[in-house]
Amino acid sequence: MPLKRELGLRDLTLFAIACIVGTRWIASAAHAGPGSLLLWVLAAVFFLIPLSIAVAVLTVKHPEVGGLYRWTRTDFGPWHGFLAFWVYWVGIAFWFPSAAMFYTSIALSPLGLSENRVALVSVALAMIWIAILTNVVGLRIGKWTENIGALASWTLGALLVTVAVMVWRRHGAAMKFYLLPSVKWDTISFWSTIAYAMTGIEMAGLMGGEIRDPGRDVPRAAWISSVFVTLFYAGTTAALLVVLRPEQISELNGLAQVVTSAGQILGAGWLAPATVLLVMATAIGQFGGLGSSVSRMPFAAGVDHLFPAGFAKVHPRWNTPHVSILAFGMLASVLLVVAQFGDSMRAAYQTLVSLMVIAGFLPYIYMFGSAWKAGRRWSAFFGQAMTALAVVCSVAPTAEIGNVWLFELKLAGGTVALIVSAWVIYRQYSAGSRIS
Repeated sequence: MPLKRELGLRDLTLFAIACIVGTRWIASAAHAGPGSLLLWVLAAVFFLIPLSIAVAVLTVKHPEVGGLYRWTRTDFGPWHGFLAFWVYWVGIAFWFPSAAMFYTSIALSPLGLSENRVALVSVALAMIWIAILTNVVGLRIGKWTENIGALASWTLGALLVTVAVMVWRRHGAAMKFYLLPSVKWDTISFWSTIAYAMTGIEMAGLMGGEIRDPGRDVPRAAWISSVFVTLFYAGTTAALLVVLRPEQISELNGLAQVVTSAGQILGAGWLAPATVLLVMATAIGQFGGLGSSVSRMPFAAGVDHLFPAGFAKVHPRWNTPHVSILAFGMLASVLLVVAQFGDSMRAAYQTLVSLMVIAGFLPYIYMFGSAWKAGRRWSAFFGQAMTALAVVCSVAPTAEIGNVWLFELKLAGGTVALIVSAWVIYRQYSAGSRIS
């Protein structure tokens, strides 16, 4: 049973914004200082725009469900297609628990539980499964979740900038702004986070078989979302730095700290709860967008008999790859629990982020390779260069890491386990594949 084409230009643009924008990255950027503003612009020029060009041309070239998996399989062969799918799929599974930890800390901050690991993990698991089970119902309903999440991003950005202007007019900025980012060993990994924050437009490509007019709508949606994302990240980062200095902004719950401080300065007690609601709306939209789109890759691999046949099943009522969606939720839940072992909560969060960045960026090597073959040479060149830089930067430990060897061992072991597990599964199923 084929999936239905439900996404028009408006839905696709809002879908892309919901998948790209992560409100947690603005706290990380503000924590790193005003130099992040230049990094946002550079990441947009040298990574986001090349990525958008690559996704647009490849989605038009291969307008089927599966996106990255099908692009890589066609250009580099079945094994490489499977490896790209597997690493990316698991990378998004790493994204889910780390994002859920952040958004949960925002929600629990007013209750004084933002540092309580048991509460964070429990609520994070609940958020993951609410998003997963909602997506089983189908894109026709689910797309409105992403639409609301994207509109909440617009509203949140406007609110933070407006509040920052009011604080600046009353008390001035918390610090002097400067252009160049500081270069320190314990902040190098943040550079990869900046680049990773610009990813997500490729999720539209994963939904290629459900876009009404890929040739017209994907390039337009890519450009509109790219402009909005750049303005959002740079504007909100500057807004946070007007209110508090970088050292006062936590990477995990810095946004809550800023809006609480701004609310006290302005006498606006409603600001913190309003921000929490908007952040949670963006989170639900992002969970819905990524959860629904990434499930299309194991679905496509299942259709090709490179994955268990159950993943190729479509729900008879809701017309969704429900087995793929549920399996993804189970994987994300296990990773959330396992990452808590052996270190502090902040270190666990940073480990998840680094593993997510490594797993998330490795498939881009294939994606930009396909863009090169499709004739987008400059896009592919800058994309590959930024991908390599992001992977290298992601292995540098931050100041929150107490046990560097444990941190590096988790990263090395996780990366090797990804590749080996992909090979074992591929070898098991490739013999019966129609494309082997």
